[in-house]
Amino acid sequence: MVQRQLPKPAEIFELMKFKAPELNGRKRRLDKALTIDDLRTIAKRRTPKAAFDYTDGAAEGELSLARARQAFQDVEFHPGILRPAPTVDTSVDILGGRSALPFGIAPTGFTRLMQTEGEEAGAGAAAAAGIPFTLSTLGTTSIEGVKAANPDGRNWFQLYVMRDREISYELTRRAAAAGFDTLHFTVDTPVAGARLRDKRNGFSIPPQLTIGTIINAIPRPWWWFDFLTTPKLEFASLSTTGGTVGELLDAAMDPTISYDDLDVIRDLWPGKIVVKGVQNVEDSVRLRDAGVDGIVLSNHGGRQLDRAPIPFHLVPQVREAVGEDFTVMVDTGIMNGADIVASIALGADFTLIGRAYLYGLMAGGREGVDRTIAILRSEIERTMRLLGVSSLAELEPGHVTQLTRMVPVGEPLPVR
Repeated sequence: MVQRQLPKPAEIFELMKFKAPELNGRKRRLDKALTIDDLRTIAKRRTPKAAFDYTDGAAEGELSLARARQAFQDVEFHPGILRPAPTVDTSVDILGGRSALPFGIAPTGFTRLMQTEGEEAGAGAAAAAGIPFTLSTLGTTSIEGVKAANPDGRNWFQLYVMRDREISYELTRRAAAAGFDTLHFTVDTPVAGARLRDKRNGFSIPPQLTIGTIINAIPRPWWWFDFLTTPKLEFASLSTTGGTVGELLDAAMDPTISYDDLDVIRDLWPGKIVVKGVQNVEDSVRLRDAGVDGIVLSNHGGRQLDRAPIPFHLVPQVREAVGEDFTVMVDTGIMNGADIVASIALGADFTLIGRAYLYGLMAGGREGVDRTIAILRSEIERTMRLLGVSSLAELEPGHVTQLTRMVPVGEPLPVR
């Protein structure tokens, strides 16, 4: 029989502690976000549909993005036991400098439309975390503005080759003069992908008001207040901003981009240069032989060619083909620190996050980006401890199996 007694107040108070209420609404909602998907949920609630869908969406049927995310979910880890890892070192040397974490912030366009703090929030958060920040050619903060927000940290610049080549050349010179140390020469955007969500939403720069956008804005007055009471959008390169995103890209980009353009930019750029948007083994080897400093395996977050190769799946093949001394980075589909650990284990040197960063930005500005980084850091550290490794250098292909879901019919032929 259980012996019962009257509860004693002193004992009750020993077992129960009342948590003080958090009066700061932004901090309260961000503290509740335990995953990047939680931040996405908050972002969707707080951001007008057209702006949210621009971030969240991809090209055509959005198959490339879905497959990239599925590939990370289809990872099986193989932990080692009785290998204590009470502390873990998440830092890595990348492109001539140190990063406190094995990821940086990827270039994103029109960022201040997502949330008015934009690239300054991203650059500031990156500086605080000790990781690189990448500014897009289509960013909404100038090169000099990002440098001011991250004066002592590592800034990278992502370059599109424009129809008017002199625009690209001048941007290259400005980024070099501002002390940016790495340039991402982007090759997967000769024309704009068909981003159908943007077309259906009538998403344009600047935003155009319709009955639908007004109705959608009613429960989100804070976004419109921020947008209308902060400085006009400033683009890193475009002098004209009217039209849909696809129209802007098609007007600015040049489908004749070639290795000759890469040679010209290399002559102009004094720092490290990587080629972003590589999607097969043959191009990886050719770029290594051409003398660039590294590549980013990327299908542009699924926003260009739908049904494109999955960058994560390419990592082991590319690493084997290019050797150990060539820098290989990867992006697209990363939503968890475990995705980053798996990428490093299979041979990537570094990773980049795009949507994950923007979800945090939309959820809570600079603090939201800080929260994104904190979530990913925690997931990376926990995954490493559970695998029994103390440093990124200890990760190896044996820690990961990519479970089979999509099997090619025959061997893929090389692209000539």
